[in-house]
Amino acid sequence: MVTKEKITRENIGEHLVRYQLAMIGKTFEEALKDDMWIFNWTCTQEQADEFKKYAIPLIKKTFKCNKGRSEGIFGWFNLQFGLKIKD
Repeated sequence: MVTKEKITRENIGEHLVRYQLAMIGKTFEEALKDDMWIFNWTCTQEQADEFKKYAIPLIKKTFKCNKGRSEGIFGWFNLQFGLKIKD
């Protein structure tokens, strides 16, 4: 499950990965054991939309930036660590 510790600039990336993995019933520890997790695991469009709704305000608050900037940061994060969408 996602930890309850304070989310900072240093741990937001791991937090978001953990959050998205929890949405599909996987854990961060499972991802560490599977080098191909990013290619093998998928989410639905609904899960991806829910993740985006969660992540953008969190990024905005954590980095103290505007919505456009936080959407850009999310875009880069999602390209690197986001799960593929498969319905």
